[in-house]
Amino acid sequence: MTDLHQDPVSEDFSTSPLADGLSLVAWIFLLVALGAGVGILFGADAWYDGLLKPTFNPPTSVFGPVWTVLYALMAVALWLVWRGRQDDSAMMRRTALRLFWVQFALNLLWSPLFFGLHSPGLAFADICLLWMAVLATALAFGRVRPLAGYLLVPYVLWVSFALVLNGTIWLMNL
Repeated sequence: MTDLHQDPVSEDFSTSPLADGLSLVAWIFLLVALGAGVGILFGADAWYDGLLKPTFNPPTSVFGPVWTVLYALMAVALWLVWRGRQDDSAMMRRTALRLFWVQFALNLLWSPLFFGLHSPGLAFADICLLWMAVLATALAFGRVRPLAGYLLVPYVLWVSFALVLNGTIWLMNL
């Protein structure tokens, strides 16, 4: 017998633990694979090696592991917001998810601009927009699911560092 007072939306939020786990793994795999794919296609090359860099520039070997962790954290945060809860505002979730995909597109665009086009200036413009989009996403995610917002804090910090690094490399090589 069906309860006439049951909220039909609540069924959208009740999935099996196995389905939840598989969807989380799928999001992690997707984001890490997309990030790694762009990194492989547009990575450090002889041009980059020849650029002047500040003393605080990390070794190239640091970037892969850092980005892998950041993409995994992004995926968990995205999954938390995407999965939602009964008491979440649908409009807040949609806005947060749209912001996520905007920042993710800006994120993926950075490597082709910097390494592919050899344009630290264009990459700097992109990372400035990216920083604003990441911050907006973290705040929007935090309104939907506080943990999702907190999971993006390392990403905000890393993009802040990368923005300074990108800008410094650009200015040093004008």
